[in-house]
Amino acid sequence: MLKNLDPVLSADLLWLLAAMGHGDDLALVDANHPAETIARATTSGRLVRLPGLTMERAARAILSVLPIDDFEPEPLRRMQVVGDAEAIPEVQAAVQREIDQALGRPEPLAGIGRFAFYEAAKAAFAVVQVGDPRPYGCFLLRKGVIAGEPG
Repeated sequence: MLKNLDPVLSADLLWLLAAMGHGDDLALVDANHPAETIARATTSGRLVRLPGLTMERAARAILSVLPIDDFEPEPLRRMQVVGDAEAIPEVQAAVQREIDQALGRPEPLAGIGRFAFYEAAKAAFAVVQVGDPRPYGCFLLRKGVIAGEPG
């Protein structure tokens, strides 16, 4: 256990988040997602599992340390509901609340279709799979930068 770090942030998850570079995507997916298959195609080839957590709890922990890209449009994306692209399932609304809280402002999740999401997830740096069984709990988070002086 470390001070001031959310206990959800395991050593594997912290390594993964720190290893990502500016512009890399993290696929944060639910228990129904083909995470093992998708993770093998990612840059890192890694899958980190967070069993027993809700999606919003995992998102809160990740967003406590992951800067979100503000140089490109749509740095935060969600899988659209098949047949109803405008629908926002409760799991997506819950994660949207965590995003808005973490950023201190609204930053709407952009929707992308199911198969486009799978392709984008394959191009991500890595996959984090949460034990949340609610469908359409699939997100892409693009890493930003933390600017500062060296030293």
